[in-house]
Amino acid sequence: MLTINGGSSSIKFALYQIGSPMQRSLTGIIDRIGSSGTTLTYSDTSRDQQESRKIDIADQTSTADFLLDWLERQVGFARIRAVGHRVVHGMKHVQPEQVSQALLDGLRRISSYDPEHLPREIELIEAFRRRFPQLPQVACFDTAFHHTLPRVARLLPIPRRFDAAGIQRYGFHGLSYAYLMQELAQLAGTQAAQGRVILAHLGNGASLAAVRGGQSIDTSMGFTPTGGLPMGTRAGDLDPGVAWYLMQSENLTPEQFNQLINRESGLLGVSETSSDMRDLIGNEATDIRAAEAVELFCYQIKKWIGAYAAALGGLDTLVFAGGIGENAPSVRARICEGLQFLGIEIEEARNAANASVISARAGRVAVRVMHTDEEVMIARSVCRVLNVPMEKE
Repeated sequence: MLTINGGSSSIKFALYQIGSPMQRSLTGIIDRIGSSGTTLTYSDTSRDQQESRKIDIADQTSTADFLLDWLERQVGFARIRAVGHRVVHGMKHVQPEQVSQALLDGLRRISSYDPEHLPREIELIEAFRRRFPQLPQVACFDTAFHHTLPRVARLLPIPRRFDAAGIQRYGFHGLSYAYLMQELAQLAGTQAAQGRVILAHLGNGASLAAVRGGQSIDTSMGFTPTGGLPMGTRAGDLDPGVAWYLMQSENLTPEQFNQLINRESGLLGVSETSSDMRDLIGNEATDIRAAEAVELFCYQIKKWIGAYAAALGGLDTLVFAGGIGENAPSVRARICEGLQFLGIEIEEARNAANASVISARAGRVAVRVMHTDEEVMIARSVCRVLNVPMEKE
């Protein structure tokens, strides 16, 4: 089972051996697509191989062809039973679906809703179809987890005719959140997973989700993955008047403004140096710009946690995940500082060690650090859609 997770400048891939349990035998990433220094990094446990090397690729189309050729040599497509793709924006699609021409046509019609991801994801799916037309492919939608959002959480305060056209809150990081909820049930029990939970997926892309009774009731990303928290290079929520002002004063075209809020803002924009939290934490003692970027990130997350605790009517579990959420103790500590009134208290030594549970014994809220795995969720989804036997979930 091959999984493909295509981003705006990267393609992650993984190969799973179907069985009980499902075993990952190959994992890798092609990174920095479209810029200098495009790199292929992979680990193949079946051959005991690990490698990272520069590759000469000009664009997304040639990257897809390169990946197909490389996988044929490394694995052989005769061994691959199906391919699962992460598709960021699914609009009304609430379940994974086997790829068909009708599905692709529908995704093309909404590609303008998410120009950063959808066109590239469609291109990847079509590259596989051209090369291996009989190979089943399944689209796994990142928005599907949030299909349970109540109407009030979906509705945007703009003229109603736009809502009828599908302009509403969808939410993203759904594959990650679905995995975290499954893991929470296994680690802490069904009662914890059915309680009042805030999930914080904090990486280069970052969002929060409020979950009650196992269902998403609100999430920070909105119509696109640009909304919500400040991220590595994305602005997050922004006063709409800023868009109007900048387009007028700086003579920005819509394309230039989209570039600004998606590629030049967030941690990178505030710090003027880096979108990587590790760099910013390392420099914050000597660079006020880095310090302010970190402070803004933590402050905004703290606000969202407070808001979601209100929406949930209290809080039982807070989960940190993603590259920053899993590996940055100082960020977790700053976010949780001052939230004792909600029952959030963390134990310093456990937090510093990135322990799986970092809450203090006296804290009413269980605070957890969890590894997320979108690729395994894609593989499980493909098995369900194609009725392939797999391990119990």
